[in-house]
Amino acid sequence: MSGPEGLPRLLAGLDPSGAPMTLADHERVHGPLPPRSVHELIEEIERSGLRGRGGADFPTARKLRSVAGRRRGGALIVNGSETEPASAKDAVLLSQLPHLVLDGALLAAGAAGMREVVVKVGDGARGSLRALEGALAVRSDPVEVSIVAGPEGYVTGEETAVVNYLNSGRALPTFVPPRPYERGYRGRPTLVQNPETLAQLALIARFGARWFRELGTEADPGSVLVTISGAVAAPGVYELAFGTTMHDLLAAAGGETEPLQAVLLGGYFGSWIDAAQIPHLRLAREELRAVGCSLGSGVLIGLGQSSCGLHESARLIDYLAGQSAGQCGPCVHGLRAIAESVSALADGTAHPSERDRVLRWASEVRGRGACHHPDGVARLVTSSLALFAPDIERHRRGRCTALAAGLPLPSRRTDALVR
Repeated sequence: MSGPEGLPRLLAGLDPSGAPMTLADHERVHGPLPPRSVHELIEEIERSGLRGRGGADFPTARKLRSVAGRRRGGALIVNGSETEPASAKDAVLLSQLPHLVLDGALLAAGAAGMREVVVKVGDGARGSLRALEGALAVRSDPVEVSIVAGPEGYVTGEETAVVNYLNSGRALPTFVPPRPYERGYRGRPTLVQNPETLAQLALIARFGARWFRELGTEADPGSVLVTISGAVAAPGVYELAFGTTMHDLLAAAGGETEPLQAVLLGGYFGSWIDAAQIPHLRLAREELRAVGCSLGSGVLIGLGQSSCGLHESARLIDYLAGQSAGQCGPCVHGLRAIAESVSALADGTAHPSERDRVLRWASEVRGRGACHHPDGVARLVTSSLALFAPDIERHRRGRCTALAAGLPLPSRRTDALVR
């Protein structure tokens, strides 16, 4: 079957009002799911080059195979927690395109030999909950599908925290091994997938790997959802092809509202990119990796010249330090000490040697937690103190006249913008 050409793909046929797409409209836009054997589906996903869209960047076909050969009766978890404050793509998919996500979940569950699907969302995601409940009411799927709402703290979206919550009611990351694919939900082999990954899988099952690769690059095929915010004219969720330049990413969001000094790529666990590098960068994994960053959770935040990058970084780091699960000393105490020192650097009250001490602490907390929370904070700290190093001395001398930009912090608002 030939599919829609160009973009949008995932976001095709959306109701401008934001209402969930009906099953009839969903099948009108995308067509019914064609019959495919488990072997055919996994082979097609492998040929497509699809990788996870939740930040880990793991090949989807390999993840399916990791559980497909194990004993039957496992579970697939759709991790729609979306605890990254600057991201809205999963909320868009679940609240407006629930059938596309559910199609992908049913296909993945079938390919992995699983008999149960659990969709996990945040307690405040009321639009997603209503849309999913409405979608399930009109579907007759061969696999049991349930919806579970849970806490919305930053670390509660980590896959072991999601599994732990479903098993025990405690949304805390757990030490591994075993990994969920070995023993997860109710002690069974468990596959945890992001909504966007499953939505992409549903399209590949319909239109094939060759169609999927018509967009993007050889190394990074297909499209991806990016939540763009900050100093741009039209913040929102955009579907873009891999290989798109950073300049065109910003243009898609209406362009800059003022000259940029930097962009934060990858969300709160991401890295800062100097504005001078933007014209030379594309949305391509290796190019981004070469400058020390990644797309991560699919977030880009523009920092205007009128804003203070050091103060904004201190604010984000302080938020992340408060999001510790409270299980590991280096995370609980180390991140709080780091946050206080970065705040002192931003306030201009720190000793000149404080920057070196913070960088040493950031190095020491890496790999020291039950989850990757300390690692993500350390990445942001290192990036912030590298790019905004010249500001530290200016702040110490009281010469910072920039305004706080007010980068996105957690909100219970679930009506994400789609562009």
